[in-house]
Amino acid sequence: MRYATAPVSTHRLQLEPDFTLADAVARVGHLATLGVTHLYLSPVLQASSGSKHGYDVVDHTRVAEGLGGDEAFAQLVEAAHAAGLGVVVDVVPNHMTTPTPLSLNRPLWSVLREGRASAYATWFDVDWDAQDGRILMPVLGSSLDDVLADGELELGEHEGEAVVRYYDHVFPVAPGTDVTAPLADVLARQHYRLASWTVGDSELNYRRFFDVTSLIAVRVEVPEVFDATHALLVDGIRSGAIDGLRIDHPDGLADPEGYLARLGDETGDAWVVVEKILEGDETLPPTWRTAGTTGYDAMLRVGGLFVDPSGAEPLTDLSTELLGERQDLEAIVAESKRWVVQVMLATEVSRLLRLVARARPDLDEAAARTVVEAMLVGMERYRVYLRPGTPAHADDAAELQAAASRGAHVVGELDPAAVTGVLDLALGQGSAEDRAAADEFVVRFQQTCGPAMAKAIEDTAYYRHVRLVGLNEVGGDPTLVGVPAADFHRFAETLLAEWPQAMTTLSTHDTKRAEDVRARLFVLAERPDAWATWVRRARVLADDVRADELDALTEYFLWQTVVGAWPISEERLQAYALKAIRESKLHTRWTEPDEAYEAAVERFVTGIVTTPAVAEHVESWVASTAPETRANVLGQKLVQLTMPGVPDVYQGTDLVDLSLVDPDNRRLVDYGERRDRLARLDGGAEPVDLHDEKLLVTAAALRTRREWPECFTGTDATYVALDTGTEHALAFGRGTSEGVQVVVVATRLAGRLADGGGFGDASVALPSGRWSDVVSARTFEGGAVRLAELVGASDDGRAGLPVALLVRVTEEEA
Repeated sequence: MRYATAPVSTHRLQLEPDFTLADAVARVGHLATLGVTHLYLSPVLQASSGSKHGYDVVDHTRVAEGLGGDEAFAQLVEAAHAAGLGVVVDVVPNHMTTPTPLSLNRPLWSVLREGRASAYATWFDVDWDAQDGRILMPVLGSSLDDVLADGELELGEHEGEAVVRYYDHVFPVAPGTDVTAPLADVLARQHYRLASWTVGDSELNYRRFFDVTSLIAVRVEVPEVFDATHALLVDGIRSGAIDGLRIDHPDGLADPEGYLARLGDETGDAWVVVEKILEGDETLPPTWRTAGTTGYDAMLRVGGLFVDPSGAEPLTDLSTELLGERQDLEAIVAESKRWVVQVMLATEVSRLLRLVARARPDLDEAAARTVVEAMLVGMERYRVYLRPGTPAHADDAAELQAAASRGAHVVGELDPAAVTGVLDLALGQGSAEDRAAADEFVVRFQQTCGPAMAKAIEDTAYYRHVRLVGLNEVGGDPTLVGVPAADFHRFAETLLAEWPQAMTTLSTHDTKRAEDVRARLFVLAERPDAWATWVRRARVLADDVRADELDALTEYFLWQTVVGAWPISEERLQAYALKAIRESKLHTRWTEPDEAYEAAVERFVTGIVTTPAVAEHVESWVASTAPETRANVLGQKLVQLTMPGVPDVYQGTDLVDLSLVDPDNRRLVDYGERRDRLARLDGGAEPVDLHDEKLLVTAAALRTRREWPECFTGTDATYVALDTGTEHALAFGRGTSEGVQVVVVATRLAGRLADGGGFGDASVALPSGRWSDVVSARTFEGGAVRLAELVGASDDGRAGLPVALLVRVTEEEA
């Protein structure tokens, strides 16, 4: 399906109190000049006071006051439209945040105050029976008895009603409560139960976002809940203020297909993309009313083009040497998933088991738990898409059956009767004593698969596997070292045929490393021997700052991080290192920090940043690999911006961006610098550094898309793979049925290219006519053109750009 409101390109803006809607208005002119067609805004609805990301929504009826409110949003829309730009908004349908005094979630406040009698009781995904008709609120620093004994809880007043206060937390008091009674008695009469934060993973009885207990799931599958939570955004679509939507975490929804169908009905099929991670050859369900994913599948293929497969074995040998053992990613993932399922998601598994007990009381509880755990551990996708009452698709059925078998190798032997019974429930088939419970199990099992995958793989295993950390990315595959050009062409052709208006990306607010950090790290696969020599020397130079507690895995992980993000401040690297070691969960965790180990890591980070000899060593690597990095930075950017799909430029990535995982990648962007650089380049100045070159390539590609939209997102758009005669260059044409109008050429695997003496006589056959390279202002005639002329040294001997963007010269321009 083609969407009339689809952008030609987008630019993601991270709104927050220090970058408001008014600040965005001030950047509209520059972004229009850059060449994008749409602003892509992070969530705009009212979130927690001071929220730096907007995903902790508290009120769906208004634009966040901290961003400027409804009036400021209207002003941004007006400014964008005046500049010829559209607006896309990020939507958070899956969850809201729990209440605090400054960010009152009124629907949840009502439920906490009145319980099941609240008019909002259907809004939230609560298993009331698990806590005797109450909602568990695990916010206390210790047990309730200890908190009461220490006088940390008190009765007070908020907006004219009695409340219970605990530091920054505030909770309502149920109507009719005798507030003169002892505080323990007052709490016993509430519709919620205050408890230590430590019991959240084991006793929580509301569905949450992954393992974040402060984000409570919203039941948008209920029509009135959908209406209330989407009214403002739907009105924005209908009025023309909003042109498209990005849907956050659809895998968390009870019925993603039904949700998208309802959204399509309400918005007249506005352009909608979904934040969906596809594993391997997995594809989106074709029945979903969406333009496609937000682009992690494209990012995997684009980045893979610039990874040298010949580096896989040498890098494996190096990590084995440093760690003293050969890492097995499959085993790391399996162990990570086992821990996440049995510990972090224990409360979610317990909820599934309560449904099993109701639907199939004949199954042994312990045996059934082992099967459920095995299936969650064994799943190789973020979920399947079964709807109660609808026969399971053969692929989904096969995945669930295979998951049980795979998981059994991790959690232990499975009882055959329990396997059959639980699989029947998961597939929505077979008999059940309680059909409602069986139907609910179908939904809830699928909703639990995503957190198990994400927390185990992205947020655990990818902090443990260190062969080439640039591959450890959201939607990535560290076992896939390099993507052949032929495989990329097939992917691009399929994308154009099936999801031509899906988003593509290289960086997002969720990526573990910005695109240019990964571009630098990809060079390790091109120079594995030089890298091994460099690392061995780096370890010697760091002898004085390495404490006994520091393990080799973390050290090697950090060396790669340093060369990828250099220059980096000690403050930024310390924050990243702490997050990385706690996410890996090998020696320390968020919930159980090991102070001695963390101190050792802190000492090491300080040492490598502040020791002159170490800094010089890092700088020597960055300098010596600059040519390969340059080719990767510019090549992957140009390919992403011109391949099939709607490309997003994440804020700041029009220049070289060396950010790390959030919140590092949400730092404020210097748009003034970008405006000044672009003005200088547009005035005819030559690029002075890689920042300029990346900006030049980005602007040229975006402007070409805007000038030739029919070649990129039009109904007649084409993609033509062009033979380059070498593995060191990728080329393709974009056009219409009338012919190719744009040709893209990018250098790849530049390290081995230099070792082999260059492109030699390899060439690209340009279609007939005259062609202008819009990034170098050179022209070429159709026919065979040597790659060395297109993406090699210029005629005067200067180093030319490693990319070319050729646009057909029309008769009027000739």
